[in-house]
Amino acid sequence: MKKLTMKFGGTSLGDAQAISRAADICTREQTSWGWLLVIASAMSGITDLLLESTQAAIQNYAVIRSIRTEIFRRHAEVGEQLIQSPDRRSVLLSDLAAVLDVFERSCEEISQRGEAEAALLDIVASIGERCSARLLAAVLQERDLPSMALEASQLIVTDNRFQNAAPNMQLTEKRVRGNLLPILERGIIPVVTGFMGATFDGEITTLGRGGSDFSASILGACIETDELWIWTDVDGVLTADPAIVANAQVIEKLSYKEVSELAYFGAKVLHPKTIQPLVERGTRIWVRNTFEADRPGTCIGPRPNGKTGSIKAVTAIRELSMVTVEGRGMIGVPGVAARTFAAVASAGVSVLMISQASSEQSISFVVPNETAKRVIAAIEEEMQRELARRDIDSVWSIDEAVVVTAVGAGLRDTPGVAARIFGSLGRANINVYAIAQGSSECGLSLVVASENAQAAVQTIHDAVVMDA
Repeated sequence: MKKLTMKFGGTSLGDAQAISRAADICTREQTSWGWLLVIASAMSGITDLLLESTQAAIQNYAVIRSIRTEIFRRHAEVGEQLIQSPDRRSVLLSDLAAVLDVFERSCEEISQRGEAEAALLDIVASIGERCSARLLAAVLQERDLPSMALEASQLIVTDNRFQNAAPNMQLTEKRVRGNLLPILERGIIPVVTGFMGATFDGEITTLGRGGSDFSASILGACIETDELWIWTDVDGVLTADPAIVANAQVIEKLSYKEVSELAYFGAKVLHPKTIQPLVERGTRIWVRNTFEADRPGTCIGPRPNGKTGSIKAVTAIRELSMVTVEGRGMIGVPGVAARTFAAVASAGVSVLMISQASSEQSISFVVPNETAKRVIAAIEEEMQRELARRDIDSVWSIDEAVVVTAVGAGLRDTPGVAARIFGSLGRANINVYAIAQGSSECGLSLVVASENAQAAVQTIHDAVVMDA
């Protein structure tokens, strides 16, 4: 039995035309695969509107009714355009109203409490997927495809880290066997809500922004899918952000490690955790364009493709700060790094990149801009005695820094790659603050000033990626 899992992103379900295309794709693939599982994101813009509503609920609850009306209108208009059956349309509108009742009650609770607790935020944030899944399932039914909407809260069991929950795969597999496999075995296309899950006790959780990709891979792994197709609004994974690099091109093939590096360091095509559930089985993932469905897209699999050491893509993460802890008294003193990063952790901050001088006189690391002051304060508190004795001279930051990362399999073991990258930056008169390579075999990261970021990405792309 051939099994296909497809996930449609927000722009792929953004309006009646996009949803019609998604339905066309489902119709075409349903005849070629034994089982077809569909994961739906919220319509484009809906999740942002929902999250804005949580603040409106605190400040001006009267706005909630108009937000509800707008969300209902967008989905209902698509239903009116694509669904001819009066009965089916009536059922859809009733279902949408019931979901939006949950939204309104949650906002009312936020308003009464005067704050948006994480658990309530997750309920509100999941509303978009709960609406779009019902809409897409109804459109498929209109085309005489057996289909039903299914909420991932019945399938994906997570911990209780609201807004960024992690799945319990063992419990999820059990739920999938009981609630999803019987539907697939009957030849029905389940349209499952992306982005969301639930704790063992049934509290709604979400998997983090962009989490619908992760949802698709979790469920795909549980049904032992043969392939996962991610439908989006670009032709595949690109060699660079086309907003920065006009001549960016589609990458034909990537390895799991390469795409993980790209996702972590700023490429927005895939959620960073997408590949995790599928690695063990070596399942292929395709990234394809809903609006150009005949184009092949990018294939992601276990092994790299192309010449070892070739750079496949360049990414950039903005709005960062590079924090430096420096002092001559740090030389040879055990535990300075451990205490530094313990202080960072105590501030609730994740580190994106680390660079340390071989002399041990300084440690530099990169954190989001908005956390830099908090991180510095935490380190200064931890290192009070060392600062007083001048063992540590200062803790300071360069703000508005950007991490630029070149990605390609085998970079660590291929001579000359770094020389080509830094040679091109030198010729472009771009200064590099810090470098990190070695911990990853397929990524080389460097920090530059914000004003040099676009030029750095373009320079590396033209000199190294296009020359690969």
